[in-house]
Amino acid sequence: MPVHSSSNSIALLSACKEAFLMQLAPALRTTAELRFTQHAPTLITRLSQLYATRFADDVQLKNWCLQLMQVMADALQARPAGLQALDQQRSQQPDWFTREDRLGYCAYTDRFAGTLQGVIQRIPHLQQLGVTYLHLLPFLKARAGENDGGFAVSDFNQVEATLGSMQDLEQLTQALRESGISLCSDFILNHVADDHPWAIAARAGDAKYRDYFYHYPDRTVPDQFEATLGQVFPQVAPGNFSYIDALQSWVWTTFYPYQWDLNYSNPAVFLDMTAAMLQLANRGIEVFRLDSTAFLWKRPGTTCMNQPEAHWILQCLRCITEITMPGVLLKAEAIVATRDLPAYLGDAQRGVQECHLAYHSSLMAAAWVAVAEQDTSLISAVIAGTPQLPPNTSWLSYVRCHDDIGWNVLRPEASLQATDVEQRLSAVSQFFAGQGDSFASGASFQASDPAAVHGTVGMAAALCGLSRATDAEQSRTAVQRQLLLYGLSFCFGGMPLIYMGDEFAQENNEDYRSVAAHQYDARWLHRPQWNEALATRSQTAGNAAHLCSSGLQRLLQWRRKLPQLQAQAARRLLHTNSSSLLAFSRGEAHAPFVFIGNFSDQPQTVTLSVLAQQLPSAQPSGSAISGCWKTPDGAVPPDILLIPAWSQCWLIASNLSATGVN
Repeated sequence: MPVHSSSNSIALLSACKEAFLMQLAPALRTTAELRFTQHAPTLITRLSQLYATRFADDVQLKNWCLQLMQVMADALQARPAGLQALDQQRSQQPDWFTREDRLGYCAYTDRFAGTLQGVIQRIPHLQQLGVTYLHLLPFLKARAGENDGGFAVSDFNQVEATLGSMQDLEQLTQALRESGISLCSDFILNHVADDHPWAIAARAGDAKYRDYFYHYPDRTVPDQFEATLGQVFPQVAPGNFSYIDALQSWVWTTFYPYQWDLNYSNPAVFLDMTAAMLQLANRGIEVFRLDSTAFLWKRPGTTCMNQPEAHWILQCLRCITEITMPGVLLKAEAIVATRDLPAYLGDAQRGVQECHLAYHSSLMAAAWVAVAEQDTSLISAVIAGTPQLPPNTSWLSYVRCHDDIGWNVLRPEASLQATDVEQRLSAVSQFFAGQGDSFASGASFQASDPAAVHGTVGMAAALCGLSRATDAEQSRTAVQRQLLLYGLSFCFGGMPLIYMGDEFAQENNEDYRSVAAHQYDARWLHRPQWNEALATRSQTAGNAAHLCSSGLQRLLQWRRKLPQLQAQAARRLLHTNSSSLLAFSRGEAHAPFVFIGNFSDQPQTVTLSVLAQQLPSAQPSGSAISGCWKTPDGAVPPDILLIPAWSQCWLIASNLSATGVN
């Protein structure tokens, strides 16, 4: 780590402050100075740690930092007045996105509505659900041909032509904002497409842009790295390096050969990526899903994941947005083990802020394991290992997304309970691929080795058994399983996310195999086109779509009435008499909320007066506890509560006392 004198650091901070503020209109300076004073010390410290050794002396480092100040000032100066007002409002309510009435929705633009303009026409549907956050999967200009579902970006300044234009994007963000919905866009931090202008320039021999990427003349260094690296797509894109003839070099390509990893040890990369993100934010994007954040920094002898410098980069981006546009949220897409996940939200004890949101992929995967095994021990271990959130942050809790369900993220927890983790997780993968005595209709992902642990693809309804249901009862059971998973995501603690089609139990997209561009990627199994007929059918009773839609709406109505479910509310695991039951409490001691889920095909019972003894307001050991339990709609349950198969119970306990058992 470079060593700098405190006087040099103070001088650099002072020079940056002066350069930043002098570029702003007088009306912006007072607020900007307050934000700068609060966040710039961390920014300058981290930038120095990242890049000081890349410059010959402190003068060059200063000049580069001043370039960054210019980028930041230009973005703030150009920020539309309406977005500046939103920044000011959210600065005063920094927990605005953690409330119990927050709800996300995720979809591909073309699959959901055809175009960005088409999404505007779908806003009433989103409002009916209560959506406050819309994640549209990549809509920027993507590589021609194979492009990883749009994650191989060719230009950060253009929208994919088939979806619309930048003007359409601005109209959409305005319409969403007027409807109380924030637009989330993917911002692919780790890599660009091989036809991005930087890659084209590098291929043409431009030395500046060659160093935007990792390139090696032979296999010596790549082989050293490969000794400790994992593989993301071992079947279709084995290895982490691709030979590029035009460069006569091996280029780092973690995901696909056409996605070139960016070299963040080069400060020019950080500068240009920051400028691209701020420009998109000024078009009205309010949330950035920062893709592949765990991979941003490379270090020999490691997995090149979760490196300290990757966190420093994210902390710098957080400081930059806090200074220039604090109404914007950053979301970490870090699909890592539970123990590595909290760092992406920062560290309150050390005063470190990082991303506002992070996917809780371990929670999602463990919930599906509970469905397959009819046992909640693994998900209980994940919940037990999930710490309290730092202030003004939130988990992103979800059931399905555009990607596969990756079981390997659960290895640490699974290793605590099974002697053969490989066998256990492989059995779960095979179960959801429909093998053996299974109700699921999914498929394995990257299934080149039958003995390996493969990811799982498929829509939630299909994985829950709807596609194999042969009668109304089996259909109802499949819907109950899906609602149980969504109920967990609504109650766990964070912003829940609905994946397009799940609101009316849409099933797999079997047509993807006939599309040449999609055949190689089984994830298209769970990327169907919006089914208008199914959406209409969900409004009429007597079918699975309606059961799912009405059940989901009921849970969402309950959630919006329960302040105990805001992200920061405390969570406590509760013990039951059955390994098939998952129970935990949320919220304040005087009126805690309790979620009980039955992850089995048999009814289970729980004695509420016994459960109450574990709540935060429980009396000393040995005291009898009486409680007044109610459901969110006011019903009073019996003390010995029967929970049907694949069902859930939401309860509020209040007036706990030591006066005896009712």
